[in-house]
Amino acid sequence: MARLIVLGSGGPVPNKERFGSAYILESGDARVMVDCGPAAVYKMAKLGIHPVEISHLFLTHHHFDHMADLGTFLLTRWDHSTGSEAPLQVFGPPNTREIVERLIGENGAFAFDLRARTEHHLSKTMHELRGGSLPRPEPQVEAKDVGAGVLVDVPGLRVTAAQTEHVQPFHESLAYRIDTDETAVVFTGDAQPCDHIVELAQGASTLVSLCGNFQSKLQERGVEQGQTGTLGAAELAAEVGVEQLLLVHMSTDLTAERERALREIGAVYGRDVVVTDEMQSYELSGLRESGAAAAAQFDHPHIARH
Repeated sequence: MARLIVLGSGGPVPNKERFGSAYILESGDARVMVDCGPAAVYKMAKLGIHPVEISHLFLTHHHFDHMADLGTFLLTRWDHSTGSEAPLQVFGPPNTREIVERLIGENGAFAFDLRARTEHHLSKTMHELRGGSLPRPEPQVEAKDVGAGVLVDVPGLRVTAAQTEHVQPFHESLAYRIDTDETAVVFTGDAQPCDHIVELAQGASTLVSLCGNFQSKLQERGVEQGQTGTLGAAELAAEVGVEQLLLVHMSTDLTAERERALREIGAVYGRDVVVTDEMQSYELSGLRESGAAAAAQFDHPHIARH
């Protein structure tokens, strides 16, 4: 059974329940990560997951609450590898390659530490004790700036990206669809409801959607544009006919009134809705039957589309 491990389901404001965005999708032999927000590696450790187990990392955009732990992730994966692992593949919108280079490149922020860990006898010995051989290899990371289209297409794993609308022109943003032999999941990232997400999610099983707050509160505060609220998430899920809607990137307003949120969403989307919590895993719906036309249930005008 495919499952989603929610490492971070909050935003840029830390609180005792949630902070930042980071998710791991496990399905068959695939174990991939979407976003790498604050303390993601520590949260992985608490769940018994190590960065060396992750083959692909997909960044939705470059706000810090979605990628602040990238340096820790890259360095931990490298430091505990033997050198025999396949290179980590990192995908993200423009500037992803430069960010990775600025972190672990020859003149990056951690270049001094990388030199110490490749040249000092203590680090060399520790590397050999883990099963590695000398000379110790440098980090093997394939970082790619990408846009819309198919990014990965190998047996058991197909990943497609779509451009979304968030805080352009300062950051470009991507939504991702991950298809495996067991499920098809779409991650909206931080975005307002848009046709690109609807198109990407056609035939998908699960929608993992930003749900920043109640729609009415976003409207009252004048921050509705560029993000998705309760009605926007419900509308997207209903329009594409997914079997399951998982809410992430939530404010304390929403999590303090979960039942109200579920009622508001349920008035538009009547299937499985989950208000996710950090450090929890969720079984994902299986593949939808070919030709299913569940999107026909969406029979009202757009209520939260900009």
